Amino acid sequence: MLNAEPSSKPYTSGAPPNGGQIHALFINDTSRNGGPGRTMLDLLKFLDSSQIHRTVLVPRSGIVSERLLQATVLEDLLVEPDFIENLVEPFSRAIEREDFDAGIPLKAVRATGNVWRAARGLSRLLRRVRDDKFDVVFCNGTMANFAGGAIASFTHVPVVWHVLYPSVPPVVRSLHARLASAANIHAIICVSRATASQFAPVSHKVQIIPDALDIDEFSSLHIEPVLRKELGFDNRTVVFGSHGRILRRKGFFELIQAARVVLDNLGVDGGRCQFVVLGDTPQDLRVDHLAECRALVSQLGLDDHVRFLGFRSDVRPYLADFDVAVAPSVYEDPLPRSIMEAMAMSKPVIAFDVGGIGEMIEDGVEGKLVCGRPPDVPGLARACLDYIRDENTRLQNGRSARDRVEQSFNARTHSRLIQDELLRAAGAMREKGAIA
Repeated sequence: MLNAEPSSKPYTSGAPPNGGQIHALFINDTSRNGGPGRTMLDLLKFLDSSQIHRTVLVPRSGIVSERLLQATVLEDLLVEPDFIENLVEPFSRAIEREDFDAGIPLKAVRATGNVWRAARGLSRLLRRVRDDKFDVVFCNGTMANFAGGAIASFTHVPVVWHVLYPSVPPVVRSLHARLASAANIHAIICVSRATASQFAPVSHKVQIIPDALDIDEFSSLHIEPVLRKELGFDNRTVVFGSHGRILRRKGFFELIQAARVVLDNLGVDGGRCQFVVLGDTPQDLRVDHLAECRALVSQLGLDDHVRFLGFRSDVRPYLADFDVAVAPSVYEDPLPRSIMEAMAMSKPVIAFDVGGIGEMIEDGVEGKLVCGRPPDVPGLARACLDYIRDENTRLQNGRSARDRVEQSFNARTHSRLIQDELLRAAGAMREKGAIA
């Protein structure tokens, strides 16, 4: 059966809600560091615990469960070790990069075993949902939504999908569409219009509620900058910064190429321009794109001007020293949290106009948008040069960025809207039960 995480002993697994509370299960489909886990934390933080009894399920212990427990934003924590994150992962731990180089026989054994584990885990999850009498299930992420689709198909519990992805792989697209149309999928909450476009046949279920963050945690007034001191930059240096997972689709190759163009245009003044990137490539990806980026930096002779610093557990002291944030995604990025975080710290943002990014930034107000189809690398470089030469515009756009986050991406508002949807879904189920 589903087991409570050992470190969660202060919580009572499976306790029924009291009074007028609804009992909600929140499924987060990854235990790794990243946007979905932070989204879950900020959502739970601002839910009214007198109305919603919060039970969270994760695949394994890790940074997500640790943060949730430290923040005391839940009543119960469940761990389902058979919630598979990768088909060829080992049975006893999360996948690591070298696992992709295992022999075909070992991969076949792991894949077969993981299919069986996933079926076993899903069976336990369905039984748990029935036995614990959850009033509603909230699914955060791609695999969580598939699990929620099964819950909606085999139980009477209403399910709310939280969609943070622009599409699913073609091989599962028809299944995804069928699950979305299931009667018990009560609502499909999409973080942007870019993510909502995949649900045209069930548009009546779709609500667009932008993702959000705890804006008080990203107030530059309370954060001591460390980047300039750590790297020895003086106050004349203009720092262009990026942070997030280092993946090919995130456009860091394009950022490096744009940096070369910027420095070529600046000539002798190039010394006052620096590009800094925080983050790494997750272990569940076969190719280490961070290593590829560092190699390209050296190939283009940019070692003194483009620095990939690796993972930092707290990016805020580094963001505080950015002059401009760059989000060079080259795919339909749904609604990048990294952009929100930079905007919340009053940084103007340069980005390709792809996915939901154009829903976050108005060109010339909170930053600069550059054509992203195909990625306009010279245009990205020109936007950087404009900001280097115009400090007043940098500061003005940065102030506008903070204002936009306060108005549109505040987790307090985000949580209230989702809470209303959870209460509506639970109420609809109770009304059906009363009628029956």
